Amino acid sequence: MKEIAAAIAAGLAAFGASIGNGLVISKTLEGMARQPEVAGQLRGTMFIGVGLIEAVPIIAIAISFVILFV
Repeated sequence: MKEIAAAIAAGLAAFGASIGNGLVISKTLEGMARQPEVAGQLRGTMFIGVGLIEAVPIIAIAISFVILFV
């Protein structure tokens, strides 16, 4: 059961992060297309957002390891 719980935690986190990254990047590209003069600001904000989104699966992997080995 611990293996299944760890796999579900890691899988759902990866799935959620991929959806979140896709939305952030698509909206950033849409904003750049509408206002090219703020492309630099949008790009910087996008990288910060993607970094925060990517923190979630990393934490989920750590929790999965705790579930497996404790």
